[in-house]
Amino acid sequence: MTIYWIVQADKEDNVVENLLAKYENLSEYIKVVKKNPDMYPTFTDQYTSEEVANNSLIVECGERSRFISYHDIYLTEENMTNNSYDVSFDGEGAVTSAIDYVVSEELPQLYILEGHGEAELSTVFCEQIEKENIETTTFSLLSEDAVPEEADCVLIYGPSSDISAEEKEMLSAYVTGGGKLMVLAGPLEEGTLENLYSLLTDYGVEATDGIVVESDREHYAFQAPYILLPDIGESTITEPLIEENYYAIMPIAQGLKVQDTSGAVTELLSTSDTAFSKMAGYDISTYEKEEGDVDGPFALAVSVDCKNEGQIVWFASANLLDDMYNSYSSGANLDLGMNTLSSLIGEREAVAIRSKSLSYNYLTISESTASFLKILMIGGFPLAFLGAGIYTVVSRRRPQNEPV
Repeated sequence: MTIYWIVQADKEDNVVENLLAKYENLSEYIKVVKKNPDMYPTFTDQYTSEEVANNSLIVECGERSRFISYHDIYLTEENMTNNSYDVSFDGEGAVTSAIDYVVSEELPQLYILEGHGEAELSTVFCEQIEKENIETTTFSLLSEDAVPEEADCVLIYGPSSDISAEEKEMLSAYVTGGGKLMVLAGPLEEGTLENLYSLLTDYGVEATDGIVVESDREHYAFQAPYILLPDIGESTITEPLIEENYYAIMPIAQGLKVQDTSGAVTELLSTSDTAFSKMAGYDISTYEKEEGDVDGPFALAVSVDCKNEGQIVWFASANLLDDMYNSYSSGANLDLGMNTLSSLIGEREAVAIRSKSLSYNYLTISESTASFLKILMIGGFPLAFLGAGIYTVVSRRRPQNEPV
């Protein structure tokens, strides 16, 4: 395997140079070759039609190759909270992904359902899917007799209208035949997803109308009771988040009631006992519980074991992987989504490596913790310093007033 380092003389990036040296030293099968574009102006044309910046890379093995732009090594992401840009280093992740790509004979196939007003995949989710060398294909069950056999996993992402009864039967046959299904579907502004949610009903999971609201301030963020900080259940999907003490953020979610007694359903995310579902939906006028609202607790994400090793992983929010909420969760939401895909597609030797932030991450805390910190900073610390000052003044004056 050869890694071509496209760089002009004396324009080498020291961090990239150090990274490539480590790859070359750790494996006898990897060779790093410098290519000066001034001396080989047409060398990169056989690999890419993109503009090639200094310190870009080309990884080649046999007949397969991948171009890594310098802009894919240093990632720039807009920070929507302060109109600035955050920079992270993803050299290790990009090179490892490229190596996995050029040595893999077959890549996992992710089939994305369309035809029901599905949302576009978020930018960070798309980039991570590509980074993990998962090939994607959009398809419609309206023109198929069954889910294609090539599909390692089917993704349903934010539909705005329901599937048909025939499509439901095809998806049901797919998972009971050993297929893997990942769904992100939350409450709609108009209409319901009755047929889609009936996939869960078959396994003792009922969807509750309305939008879930938390009354426990430990379980919501940004002073918005519908932006949930759910409890994370134990599973292979959620284990990395638990180990690293990450919070997932679940916005605008539909509550799931698990009535399964067979042990086939695992709750991945769940609300507090005091959560309830507002029947007003998107027309919420108050976060107080009203007549007709449904009491919790609810599951917000579940994993369902089907027949023949089939599996469904269901997130009851279409906004879970939005770029904004992923940024607020410091990447935990994306990790949760990619952990799910990796689990459904099956174990692979490739390891997804997170980029290293050169800026800072958001600290996600509950509303009650935020209120406590405000009181402590605004009232507690000033009072403590005032008390210390009074004590110092009194203690110094006391010896002066004592008779000699």
